[in-house]
Amino acid sequence: MKLSARAKRMERHHKRYGKGALHLVSLMDIFTILVFFLLVNSSTVEQLPSTKSVQLPKSSSQQLPEETLLIMVNNDNLIVQGRKVATASEIIESDSNIISGLKQELERQLAQRLSISTEPEEPGAVTIMGDKEIPYKLLKRILYTLSETNYKDISLAVVKKSDKESISE
Repeated sequence: MKLSARAKRMERHHKRYGKGALHLVSLMDIFTILVFFLLVNSSTVEQLPSTKSVQLPKSSSQQLPEETLLIMVNNDNLIVQGRKVATASEIIESDSNIISGLKQELERQLAQRLSISTEPEEPGAVTIMGDKEIPYKLLKRILYTLSETNYKDISLAVVKKSDKESISE
């Protein structure tokens, strides 16, 4: 088959200049900047896990949460780092102020932390995500158990009030 004039011209052009090439240098620069941006910005904000079973109380607190041991409490369960340790009804019906399942889990977490940490005497830090409807008796027993197991740095998770809510109250 005979080539047209345009096809011959295009063939000569491709022989002379070769095929197009992809220059990766500028693409690598863009990805490097993107990686550094993500690394710098990913560690500045700690977000607590979202759950529908726990409705946090509202507060005007300005302090951001830190990465600590997380205890989630609602009217049904007591969960430490995603592991269920007791039910709320068992805790309330119990005569003891110390929650045995929570104490065992806290001691296990403390042993793991001490195997990593060089400071054995430093108190543990914990964040309690408690539903706003839990009984005070339940919260009191959790706090008592925490103090008995060397967890002295205790934070309560809250939802920050919006500016509109602060003005109206």
